Amino acid sequence: MKIAVIGAGNMGHQIAICAALSGFQVSCMDTNPDILNKAIAFANNYLKERVIKGKLSEKAANQARTNLAFVSDLEEAAKDADLVIEAIIEKLDIKRKLFADLDKICLAHTILTTNSSYIVSSKIADATNRPDKVCNMHFFNPALVMKCVEVVKGPHVSDETVEAVMAVAKKMSKTPVLLHKEIYGFLVNRLLQATRKEALNLLDMGVASFEDIDTAAKNGLGYPMGPFELLDLTGIDLAYHVGTEKYKETADLTDLPSPTIVEKFEKGEFGKKVGKGFYEYFNE
Repeated sequence: MKIAVIGAGNMGHQIAICAALSGFQVSCMDTNPDILNKAIAFANNYLKERVIKGKLSEKAANQARTNLAFVSDLEEAAKDADLVIEAIIEKLDIKRKLFADLDKICLAHTILTTNSSYIVSSKIADATNRPDKVCNMHFFNPALVMKCVEVVKGPHVSDETVEAVMAVAKKMSKTPVLLHKEIYGFLVNRLLQATRKEALNLLDMGVASFEDIDTAAKNGLGYPMGPFELLDLTGIDLAYHVGTEKYKETADLTDLPSPTIVEKFEKGEFGKKVGKGFYEYFNE
């Protein structure tokens, strides 16, 4: 099976490496040369370090790298793919345009999935002529570590598509969970969202510092990471875009991003990937 991952950012290139390590032929595509070069460097360094640490044989690392191609052209990446995993920005109009383009490029049997953490595939599927082959396949950050993959069966999705996507996730050594109906935020993010929203409320009200809120979550609730550490990891820009997209849909002011998230977004303090979010990161 050949897989195309569209978007070579943090999620995209890690999903691509997972697939390559699992024996799939993978093309990871991005139009931004800087993002593509960073993805290539990450893949090379990651595989090399896994060998040095004894976690991966040199033969397996070389095979994974052989399985993995980084390209800048959408048609080159997707024209012979059996499965496409989209991992681009969380903006519905951009995703719909991409899926419409993929529908024209891909083979008739190709399954088109979105790694979106909030946007359900029924909002995208009608941009294609294959709605039964369009579904959510949501990985978690960091994709090379996290085992859970949420597969969402919208009303338009065929059983065959779901079975195929679940099988791919299992072959990638993931633990897929199946949602039998679409719901905003799916499973994990609905649970996380409640904690995150209250943490931001507490910070915005000046009740406690973000450091102490994180400390309370880790030492009082047993969370492996505090909500602000997790925001830095997943991306404050992602939280901003998710909130704005939700507000566009509902017109509910409570769905708007927190004032703190807006302030961080406007400053470009997106989290760990840029070296600063709620915390500062040096040489990482």
